[in-house]
Amino acid sequence: MGKKIAFITDIHGNATALEAALQEIDNRENIEHIYCLGDMVGIGHQTNEVLEMLFSRHDISMITGNHDEAVLALIKGEEYPESHNVGELRKHHEWIANDLDSSFIPKLENLPRYIHTIIDQIPIALIHYHIKKGLLTEHISKEPFSPIVEPSYKHIHDLFNDFDERLICFGHHHPVHLFQMNDQTFLNPGSLGCSEDPFAKYGIVNFNNGTIALELKEVKYERMEFIQQFQKVQVPFYKNILKIFYGI
Repeated sequence: MGKKIAFITDIHGNATALEAALQEIDNRENIEHIYCLGDMVGIGHQTNEVLEMLFSRHDISMITGNHDEAVLALIKGEEYPESHNVGELRKHHEWIANDLDSSFIPKLENLPRYIHTIIDQIPIALIHYHIKKGLLTEHISKEPFSPIVEPSYKHIHDLFNDFDERLICFGHHHPVHLFQMNDQTFLNPGSLGCSEDPFAKYGIVNFNNGTIALELKEVKYERMEFIQQFQKVQVPFYKNILKIFYGI
């Protein structure tokens, strides 16, 4: 009997979408573990609700993304990444940082940026997006994450050419990526909480005797209820955020 593992990424402060996805995953009953591939916070306004859901469970492992690390840098008085210090993004991160329940700070600090693991004989890399192996411990202010490339097998294969795991799971770029060739598979299940449609996206990988089969899933959630809250709670620059990230 094989193992089934769920992968989620880029929740971006959308607890409404996360709750819908977790409920569907839990109803499957055969999912052994969930990996969250970073960017739990930022953009959305339900930061504390998202982190409460994630950290309260024992079947979820998380890594940090660039938004998580940038917000932490502000909270700790560390250097902020120059690539994020444009337009309204820093002020938005400051708002997220001020709203963050302080009990989550040490928990976020203790999360890894990269996980190498083996499931049912399959070596796996879990990372928010590509980082050159020599830069894996660099502070977020040093801009360790590689620039985003357009999703194609060649682009992603060339980008991750220093990773030799058979399954490489990542997020960061919000569209779905699924590429399989030459005994290597790349999976980005798509942003769970930040898209132009009312669906929370996630992926399931079926491990069975050294083979893998992938399923891309999506579950409908109350998107408009979530969208309307941006104005109600007065998220800074919410009109631009809704236009850029949610197509409103």
